[in-house]
Amino acid sequence: MLEFPTETHQYHIIKLVVVNQAKNEALWYTFGGGTKLTIMKPSVSLLPPSSLQISGDSAALLCLLSSYSPQGATVSWTLDGSEVTEGVQTSAESERDGRYSRSSVLSLSKARWEGADRFVCRVRHDGADHEASFLKSSQC
Repeated sequence: MLEFPTETHQYHIIKLVVVNQAKNEALWYTFGGGTKLTIMKPSVSLLPPSSLQISGDSAALLCLLSSYSPQGATVSWTLDGSEVTEGVQTSAESERDGRYSRSSVLSLSKARWEGADRFVCRVRHDGADHEASFLKSSQC
């Protein structure tokens, strides 16, 4: 049975009965014009902490995701290859003209900042991974 919503949010139930269909024969029915889904991969940027922050007691890295569609991008962080969840704040997705954006901040203590060399913001969107990384200049 198939259900099709009407514009008044009521449902119509249609029962399809197929008789004598061969095993290898495909059965397709198309109703309406369908839905167009355009997938746009996110642009991912990673901004390191400012020198003023680094000279203080903490450091924050900012990961920006922009111009992607559909919604549903997730963000994770790694330091030197190990996933980090503490100190992560990720915004809700915002939409403009059918494209989405969000940001994620990784806040670190001065000791944690000084003890790591490679920082990665990893974005998962529509089954694919995208990332931006920052390597301290002492490692270049």
